[in-house]
Amino acid sequence: MTSSKNTEENPKETQNQTPFVKQNKFWIIILIIVTLFIWSYYFTGLNYTEISYTKFKSELQKDNVEEVTLKGLEVTGSLKSPSNIRITKDNQIQFRDFITHVPSFGDEKLLTLLNEKDVTVNTEPKPDNSFAYTLIAFLPLLLIAGLIFFQYKRSQGQGGGIFSIGKNQAKLYSRSEEATKFDDVAGAESAKTELQEIVSFLKNPEDIFQIGGEVPKGLMLVGPPGTGKTLLARAVAGEADVPFFSITGSDFMEMFVGVGAKRVRNLFADAKNEAPCIIFIDELDAIGRRRGAGLGGGHDEREQTLNQLLSELDGFESKENVIVMTATNRPDVLDPALSRPGRFDRQVTVDLPSKKDREHILQIYAQNKNLDEDVKLEEIARGTPGFSGADLRNLLNEATLLVARNNKQAISYQEIEQARDKILMGLERHGLALTEDEKRLIAYHEAGHAIVGNILPHADPIHKVSIIPRTMAMGATQQFPEQERYIYKREYMQERLAIMLGGRSAETLIFNTATSGAGNDLQEATKLARKMVLEWGMSEEFEHMAPAGGQGEVFLGEELAQKKEYSEKTNQLVDEAVESILKQAYSRAYNILNEHRDALKALAEILVEEEEISGEKVDEIVGQKS
Repeated sequence: MTSSKNTEENPKETQNQTPFVKQNKFWIIILIIVTLFIWSYYFTGLNYTEISYTKFKSELQKDNVEEVTLKGLEVTGSLKSPSNIRITKDNQIQFRDFITHVPSFGDEKLLTLLNEKDVTVNTEPKPDNSFAYTLIAFLPLLLIAGLIFFQYKRSQGQGGGIFSIGKNQAKLYSRSEEATKFDDVAGAESAKTELQEIVSFLKNPEDIFQIGGEVPKGLMLVGPPGTGKTLLARAVAGEADVPFFSITGSDFMEMFVGVGAKRVRNLFADAKNEAPCIIFIDELDAIGRRRGAGLGGGHDEREQTLNQLLSELDGFESKENVIVMTATNRPDVLDPALSRPGRFDRQVTVDLPSKKDREHILQIYAQNKNLDEDVKLEEIARGTPGFSGADLRNLLNEATLLVARNNKQAISYQEIEQARDKILMGLERHGLALTEDEKRLIAYHEAGHAIVGNILPHADPIHKVSIIPRTMAMGATQQFPEQERYIYKREYMQERLAIMLGGRSAETLIFNTATSGAGNDLQEATKLARKMVLEWGMSEEFEHMAPAGGQGEVFLGEELAQKKEYSEKTNQLVDEAVESILKQAYSRAYNILNEHRDALKALAEILVEEEEISGEKVDEIVGQKS
């Protein structure tokens, strides 16, 4: 799911922005003071020519000194007529005004000689450098104090000052012509239908109140990451044309005790002043975890924040026109008090997009991208089952980066394929040097998957077979369904298991061995077989029984502490049933490969040479060798 709008509404902030000079006034003043001090201390007397004391005494003996000024050991003055001074071996300059220094041990005859030559003598007190020394001594402290002051002002400007630590941290998105609408959101039609009731209430609350109805105070959006839960909440605010407070669960938490609860109070107080409006709390599980269960560790501050949130939800009046929406991908860890009637009593599940929805999402994200004529978004949508809106956006972005890297002008289907493989299986491992035997083992392993998948009637079509090593796999056999599946038959599951074990069957049939490359296949096959037994009643032993009970989707979370609802004897029978299903699947795959051994060898040899072939090529090879 995605939005066609690229512009983002700016949160409501201070209207008068502080100019740069005003923001940095403190530092500018410090810079001016330091500059003036350096200028006055080091650049006094720039018009004087510095000469040696010997040269000065020589000019004095010649009766060429008109006037001098004595200031400590420093002597400045002017000559009656210009004199020459050598600055290099071949160059000399003339000077009239000069500066020199009396030796540190003094010169008792200097004043007598000045009187004899009738030189005007001026005296000035020795300069007091105590201020300079004091300034230098305290300069580090001044710099530290200035840094602290700067950081304080900066935090104040961001609303994070020490005196505003308990203030509402939510961003307020005001009404705007660029607000997100339901038409800008691809997919999630059932969720949008459910949310339309909230929009109707916010627009015309009296219509519902007149017939004695009440709209839920809280609404929870649940679903996998990247499906557009936050975007849907924004769309509700845009459709209703009301202010929208947005905050994440972690924004309530702070190192100071009681801050989270205070922020909750301030948030709801601000929302009531802006009513009708929407409060949206993203990642509710950050503060809404089950209390006392030990899941995620105990945290008194988080529980206080949760208690305050529950209290605020109970304190709403039915006519305050404030809707609280929240989103989470971990509904299994939430406290049950959140979902009781009167709080978040309505849950809207935002599922992964269907094929049609994926095509719509791709159309939105492809608007500003240059696609080749061979790129058909319908084919991309079919080949990306299980992708969320965020995944599809990443897919096109990765393809765009590949185009830029290859100095091409348009995105072809080749870049789309490479981007999809990168997302699903990781980067290619270019530096990996496989031996010829290892390469043949991988080729026969993947060919085993492909042959079994091609022969079985209920299996999804083979898209391509690859033995290019990647970060997460040494090879892959990709199958994409022709249409969306929502109910799976037992025959499909059994064939799926046979395809998973086709790689191990090929290893045994051709090389009479087993390799570690089948590790992930065995894990996934065991997991699927166990679900068939425990949850779906697809075994002979438990045809009408689900020992594990129904398990809802928990997305990123983990199930809360569960106890087995069956005995140890039943547990043993479950293990035997799982093993029986897996043995039948393995035997089926082995027999298919043994019957189509020529096709298996031909496909493996082509894979060794070409490393990657398409599903159409697999069909051709199997048809020729069968």
